[in-house]
Amino acid sequence: MRYFDFHTHAFTDELAQRALSGLAKTSGISPATDGTVDGLRRKLAENGIERAMLLPVATKPSQQATINKWAASVKGGGLYCCGTVHPDAEDALDEVERIKSLGLCGVKFHSEYQKFCPDEERMFPIYEKIAELGLLAVFHGGWDPYSEDIIRATPQSFAAVAENFPKLKIIAAHLGGMKLWNDIEKYTAGRYDNLWFDVSVIARYIEDEQLFRIIRMQGADKVLFGSDCPWDDPANEIAMIERLPLTDSEKELIFHKNAEELMYPYISSP
Repeated sequence: MRYFDFHTHAFTDELAQRALSGLAKTSGISPATDGTVDGLRRKLAENGIERAMLLPVATKPSQQATINKWAASVKGGGLYCCGTVHPDAEDALDEVERIKSLGLCGVKFHSEYQKFCPDEERMFPIYEKIAELGLLAVFHGGWDPYSEDIIRATPQSFAAVAENFPKLKIIAAHLGGMKLWNDIEKYTAGRYDNLWFDVSVIARYIEDEQLFRIIRMQGADKVLFGSDCPWDDPANEIAMIERLPLTDSEKELIFHKNAEELMYPYISSP
């Protein structure tokens, strides 16, 4: 089986140790890598993963240009990268244009770190620009163990964005809303052609029966394999999908084919 891990993280070599130490202390989760790009590549190779998406996040407006320059510098060799914009940045629209010019694949948002709800109207011009440029919009979804106990990125909010921006390709991480499994079934699963879920870091939080039901509702062609490495070992999400009573064709869609289709024309040999 081939694999495309659509949800991974890494930091600059200088920042990695400090970033992982702080996040691990807050969450109580032991990271699966040292937080560097090289560490990520080693973990991917260990699991036979040929391709992966790196998803950086700017937690302050001042970070976005530097992070996007770094993302562009580390992509290649099977590693693809999204860029990031901060909702409070005055030059957010210009930065989306720059993301496109740098050859990055989309824009990663994290509502809990960036303090916004996906369906806020102030975000709409950013979504319009992303859709216009043919980039992906990748969102954290649901609960997050590293931030304050407020959930801003809900299935209801993704439903509103999907309805208002039908040309926007939306990837809602953590099955569209970590720990909001019933709301996913009620508001988003299988309802929107422009909405994909990834399965990153959910292996320890969801029962197989409900996961299988949500995948059946959503359609295997709208689900992406992801791990959230280093916050989970990709082996856990691989094993989770493998033990579900899905067909081999459905597993192929989830493990790599859906990602490859979304990533055209960025895709290249690993």
